[in-house]
Amino acid sequence: MKLSRTARISLRAVALGYLTVLLLVPIGVILYRSFEHGIVAFVESISTPAAISALNLSLLIVAIVVPVNVVFGIVVALALARGRFRGRGLLQAVVDLPFAVSPIVVGVALIMLWGVNGWFGGIESTGVKVIFGLPGMVLATIFVTLPFVVREVEPVLHEIGEEQEQAAATLGAGRWQTFRRITLPTIRWGLTYGVVLTVARALGEFGAVIMVSSGFPGVSQTLTLLVHARYIDDHNAFGAYCAATLLMGIAVVVLLLMILLDRKRSTTS
Repeated sequence: MKLSRTARISLRAVALGYLTVLLLVPIGVILYRSFEHGIVAFVESISTPAAISALNLSLLIVAIVVPVNVVFGIVVALALARGRFRGRGLLQAVVDLPFAVSPIVVGVALIMLWGVNGWFGGIESTGVKVIFGLPGMVLATIFVTLPFVVREVEPVLHEIGEEQEQAAATLGAGRWQTFRRITLPTIRWGLTYGVVLTVARALGEFGAVIMVSSGFPGVSQTLTLLVHARYIDDHNAFGAYCAATLLMGIAVVVLLLMILLDRKRSTTS
């Protein structure tokens, strides 16, 4: 359907207005409130012990979650793309489950499983504290970021087919050698893209993490929880905006990296 010049301009104006109201205006307000007292006040707000601890904890969770999801994502993607087995449809549904389930529900489920009175609550008698500690926050983040690597790698595996892998096996290559020299190089961009999405989701997770975290500063408080605590509990709107700007800055860096990787993948595919 060919649109007139007036219609095209109108559609662009509507799209830009929509983005302005929903995205640019809130971001502008956050940036204004963060820097209204100057850069020095902003730096002081994000360099408090609580803010530094929250940033370190967020990065630690990302450092744990990403390798776990990479290994799990590759294995599951290979099983879904190459395997023919009973329960394949069920596995597909489980992978997509985090897209359908509210993060709050995930947090409640983890409490029921790993809480003091939960199915596996007895583990706390050994000195391992899952709920309201780092392990629970890691489990919650792993669950909500579960699909990204799988859903980025699986289509690539379908696209490249099995011919090269079968040829390598015919020439005497073992499974690990075939994976390392054939499969991994062909899925590297999809894998990298999935990792970037996982990092972005892990940094911004709030609903599931707040359910399994004590929220104590310096103990189990991530950047997202710091924003919530400053704004709701401490009534420190300026500090909350500064922490949100720090989180937004990290997210922008991840987004730019994702765009660069997408362009690189498009030019090399």
